[in-house]
Amino acid sequence: MRIKHRWNVINEETNDIDNAKWEKTTYKPFMYENGDTKKQLLARSRYLIFKSPDK
Repeated sequence: MRIKHRWNVINEETNDIDNAKWEKTTYKPFMYENGDTKKQLLARSRYLIFKSPDK
């Protein structure tokens, strides 16, 4: 499920980059408070799944 969401985010970001090129603007992804993008969060979330609940 996580991988499916990650691919959706990758495709969404690719479309946004293409639209920015077409509009001749620079693409700046949305950044969360910790400085990560959606794609980065989903890439690193796999390690959270394997941790025990007390951590």
